[in-house]
Amino acid sequence: MVRWLERAVIGLNLCPFAKGVHVKGQIHYAVSHATDGRGVLQDLQRELEALAEASPEKRDTTLLMLPDCMEDFLDFNDFLELADEMLDVLDLGGILQIASFHPQFQFDGTEVDDITNATNRAPYPTLHLIREESLDAAVEAFPEAEMIYERNMEVLRQLGPEGWKALDVGARCPVPHGQPSDKGPA
Repeated sequence: MVRWLERAVIGLNLCPFAKGVHVKGQIHYAVSHATDGRGVLQDLQRELEALAEASPEKRDTTLLMLPDCMEDFLDFNDFLELADEMLDVLDLGGILQIASFHPQFQFDGTEVDDITNATNRAPYPTLHLIREESLDAAVEAFPEAEMIYERNMEVLRQLGPEGWKALDVGARCPVPHGQPSDKGPA
């Protein structure tokens, strides 16, 4: 995940806000060993509560990786509704939010192998827990934040599938039969 963060997210500047928290050591990496949604929800609750209680100077954001669960993107995508409900149950809506990354991420209306899907692909299914306050501050510092999405797609188009593969940041979890994998050599 650190390789993905450094080479893709920061290296390609897909998220202009990531470098600062990375350099300051404010990213918490957590691995869920859950094998089903119920277990992931328990781990998610623990990580949401820990992030909410932690000082932003020590822990500004959390990446919760799911290497043993949610290999199928559609299952993962359906699970996101439960993850958002967890925010409400914990009364953390408006304080924290959850973004998502998945090795098989696919934008609606794109082909599986469309390189622009890589903007939201990570080595493992991942829930990114973000402080709303930090996000607001970052957007304020980057006035054209709404342009990031379009810029990222253009960066990936210019990089192309071979360039993405050369970064060696592809899927590190099992990919169901019949699905493309950009894993490359291990």
